[in-house]
Amino acid sequence: MFVVRRSAARLYPAGVQLAKMSGSQVGDLGSGAGKGGGGGGSIREAGGAFGKLEAAREEEYFYKKQREQLDRLKNDQIHQAEFHHQQIKEHEEAIQRHKEFLNNLHK
Repeated sequence: MFVVRRSAARLYPAGVQLAKMSGSQVGDLGSGAGKGGGGGGSIREAGGAFGKLEAAREEEYFYKKQREQLDRLKNDQIHQAEFHHQQIKEHEEAIQRHKEFLNNLHK
């Protein structure tokens, strides 16, 4: 059985990569140092309400960062589409000018 991995650079133009937290955490976020490796800082290691609050803030930060990146990606795609529509219009006008020029040559 083969596993196919695609790099994020191929999926998103200009190497845009989405921010995300690693999914290797074990247990509840902010519940103290656990089996997931690294402590995550003194507040998160302590656990309790402060640890959960800090974990929630961290999740919110990454969520907002991802939303910003998706919005930026969407706006870039919209601008590219508008640019290409304008290019098509200019090319069609140029084709029409050339056709008129050729028709006038035969007269």
